[in-house]
Amino acid sequence: MTKILIKNAQIVNENKIFKSDLLIEDQFISKIQGAIVPDSKTLVIDAEGSLLLPGVIDDQVHFRDPGLTHKATIATESKAAIAGGITSFIEMPNTVPQATTQNLLEDKFQIAKETSYANYSFMFGGTNDNLEELLKTNPKNVAGIKLFLGSSTGNMLVDNEDVLEKIFSSTDMLISVHCEDEKTIKKNFKEQFDKYGDDIPINLHHKIRSEEACYLSSSKAIALAKKTGARLHVFHLSTAKETRLFDNSIPLEEKKITAEVCIHHLWFEESDYDKKGALIKWNPAVKTAKDRAGLWEALLDDRIDVIATDHAPHTLEEKQNPYAKAPSGGPLVQHALNAMIEKHKEGVISLEKIVEKMCHNPAKLFQVKNRGFIKEGFFADLVLVNPNSSWTVKKDNILYKCGWSPFEGVQFNSKITHTFVNGTLMFDQGAFNETTKGERLLFNR
Repeated sequence: MTKILIKNAQIVNENKIFKSDLLIEDQFISKIQGAIVPDSKTLVIDAEGSLLLPGVIDDQVHFRDPGLTHKATIATESKAAIAGGITSFIEMPNTVPQATTQNLLEDKFQIAKETSYANYSFMFGGTNDNLEELLKTNPKNVAGIKLFLGSSTGNMLVDNEDVLEKIFSSTDMLISVHCEDEKTIKKNFKEQFDKYGDDIPINLHHKIRSEEACYLSSSKAIALAKKTGARLHVFHLSTAKETRLFDNSIPLEEKKITAEVCIHHLWFEESDYDKKGALIKWNPAVKTAKDRAGLWEALLDDRIDVIATDHAPHTLEEKQNPYAKAPSGGPLVQHALNAMIEKHKEGVISLEKIVEKMCHNPAKLFQVKNRGFIKEGFFADLVLVNPNSSWTVKKDNILYKCGWSPFEGVQFNSKITHTFVNGTLMFDQGAFNETTKGERLLFNR
């Protein structure tokens, strides 16, 4: 039996911060108490002065595997994730081929079983014509259903209203949606393309993928969920206006309609396009400072339930294309937790709220089995953070396969020192344990 004792940590869990020892035995947290005496076979880590958090569960990533592996792989990005304190991820279906049949979905699970350093699950991708296949999805070992209601790749845009209603009416599984109105975006794009051609100024991106486009689509999806009783989760809110569609009057466990916000929409705003250019080109777009403030307000008052990354790397060469040809998305998993702790240091958000939105709530929302909390009997997915160690994001410490980060040049004033996945010390002060892999997430459904 493998035993690891973490001593003297400041544990952040379930809206409390308290000093305690914690014992890991094999995969699980076996004991949490003030003073634990180790035996001779126990590895002891003195965490005096450090924070101990549950491992982050990132409910939206694009790790590009299979088919787009010149940008990223499950191996490279899961390694970057654990360096960033993310111990579990849920990956999206828009790879090549797309995960729109059960066999193709299981192919991705097999890749992850062999290569992922973090725990993993995947979403099944809905289309206009695969309802029968969608309904075969196993709720106990698949995270959920993903629908693109705008900005799809391949044939994944679900724009047939009859099909949408059938999907919403036919499954009890959580349906996650990307909401942008395609007609509005096409109209806005044509107006700018007629003026500028391919070289549309990047600072017009948020006017092309506008507030109106987001709100029209989000409000429509929510209306359909209310009509059908579907369990709806709206990904990556980007506008203050959309936040008014969501409720904070009931506990998360009772909500049928929930929302997520991503790191980039909490960190950047429209003035950053001048410096960062297409490196912060995402769909939905980074919008105004007023929108960013509205997202923070909704996050802190619990209309928004989850913080995620929407990690979606592209090569620098791809990003350097003219606006019309530069892809949207960027890499974030290595730096997401540090970014939120930086906001804590600025007085914007508490540590307890960070843990709630990045660890507890994804576990509750997706009904992840025995993860997302620091509890006896739960998997030992844990992160140690030195809250007073400064470092700067540079090319030589970026772990993404694409080799760049929108945070390059940013100084963070906290450092992730240790990450445990299923009780194994996978990341230890810059060194990786590559002898073991993560596990498939299971769900209490």
